Amino acid sequence: MNFLAHALLAGPDPVDRLGGMLGDFVKGSLPAGLPLPVAAGVELHRRIDSFADTHPAFRRSRGRVSPERRRYAGIMIDLFYDHFLAVHWERYSAEPLGDFAAGIYALLSDHGALLPPRLKQILPYMRDQDWLSGYRLPEAIGMALDRMARHRLTRPNPLAGSGDELRSRYREFEADFFSFFPDAWEFAAAFRQREGAGQS
Repeated sequence: MNFLAHALLAGPDPVDRLGGMLGDFVKGSLPAGLPLPVAAGVELHRRIDSFADTHPAFRRSRGRVSPERRRYAGIMIDLFYDHFLAVHWERYSAEPLGDFAAGIYALLSDHGALLPPRLKQILPYMRDQDWLSGYRLPEAIGMALDRMARHRLTRPNPLAGSGDELRSRYREFEADFFSFFPDAWEFAAAFRQREGAGQS
């Protein structure tokens, strides 16, 4: 789950960021019992996911994944791109990554009543182990994928060990990220502007 990218692409509004963080955990039609501004953040999360699925650079990255793991390529690339965002954070935000991450953990903690059960369950680990800042390290990406292989996916899968694929084609994935992220930034900004204009 690319928590870091969705938190940043959600924009500076805390409510939008909250929705962006909830996006992977909220299923079905919106508002899904959420306040409308938070539901709008979830909608942006979904739109970004759809945008990524059709973007040429993201598709190139999926194609770089080994055939035995290709079914899970989207999960892998999401996390690979969070790694590159963390590594190159200063290109995209003036706020230090550690401060940004701490703000996200506090935002989630302050809105515990709105968190889906799974997010509420993992939040203490996310905060205590500082997942968002930790994405700078390739080994942290590998550990995150290994956790997902064991705990998130319900059937036997080859996701464990897939962090090795980041290291083996590091520069190619990095180049794809640099092609993708500015377009995702513009897409998200345009969506937020349209939604804001419509609400006013």
